[in-house]
Amino acid sequence: MRRRDFIKAIAGSSVAWSRTARAQQPEKLPTIGILGTTPSAWKEWVQAFVQRLNELGWIDGRTVAIDYRWTEGRTEKYREIAAEFVRLKVNVIVTAGSGTSAAKQMTSSIPIVFAIGNDPVGSGLVTSLSRPGGNVTGFSLQAPDLAGKRLELLREVLPNLRVVAIMANAGYLGALDEMGAMEAVARTLGIDVIPLAIRRPEDIVPAIEGLIGRADAFYACADALVFANSIRIITSANAARLPTMNFTREFVEAGGLISYGPNYPDLFRRTADYVDKILHGAKPADLPVQQPTKFELVINLKTAKALGLQVPSTLLSRADDVIE
Repeated sequence: MRRRDFIKAIAGSSVAWSRTARAQQPEKLPTIGILGTTPSAWKEWVQAFVQRLNELGWIDGRTVAIDYRWTEGRTEKYREIAAEFVRLKVNVIVTAGSGTSAAKQMTSSIPIVFAIGNDPVGSGLVTSLSRPGGNVTGFSLQAPDLAGKRLELLREVLPNLRVVAIMANAGYLGALDEMGAMEAVARTLGIDVIPLAIRRPEDIVPAIEGLIGRADAFYACADALVFANSIRIITSANAARLPTMNFTREFVEAGGLISYGPNYPDLFRRTADYVDKILHGAKPADLPVQQPTKFELVINLKTAKALGLQVPSTLLSRADDVIE
């Protein structure tokens, strides 16, 4: 074989080997980055999310990769984790609350879907509910809109309700907006409000202990810091003999008195639908922010008895779940 033919043969075999090697290398799976508070707090929600993904054909490790990261109640970790997801070039970030604003600050190109959002328009996450614009969309809690309903339910249990304490994370605009909505509704009902601003877990117990003898009931606005410290909040409120209205059933299961709000597992199932659309090429800007369709009222009769309260039978008959 002449030298020129030999070189051509080697070159041709090298190209063929390169093509074969690329064909043998597994393709990188599309990646979903989950940014949440704690595995225990998000357990049922993530299960609902993953179940719906499976129904849509997305199987972790086979057709998609799911990367879970948790802040463990430390709000400063949201930005750190979001920045890491950007470096990893995940295909979509799924988060909630404070995690959404942190992720948006880190990227304007990677799609972000929030399963839980207090006031996405007011907080600047989206331009409007119908036309989000940008790279963010998801599901709004309608938290400010639920203020009146929650106070009305409290008054059914506490007909003589005069003063309610409202706790909010001062570092989260959505929680402050919700507090403002609660205060506005309370004024129309002739109820006084004691606002409590917190920034760290260490602020919670002293704030609640300071309410003894001053408030008739207690409410903590929806926020990652509050949710991550649900046990601490409920334990302290019960010790202060303060009946609690809560934004989700997990607080009632931990010993809170009553909760009324959206069904969170349902929101996470619907979030999976949006992730499916995005992985198939849809843009967040074209996916309208949706609102809850399922709400639930949960009452803890054991806690009511411990606080010496009689829950009206008319209210119990409307409850979706009663814990005895």
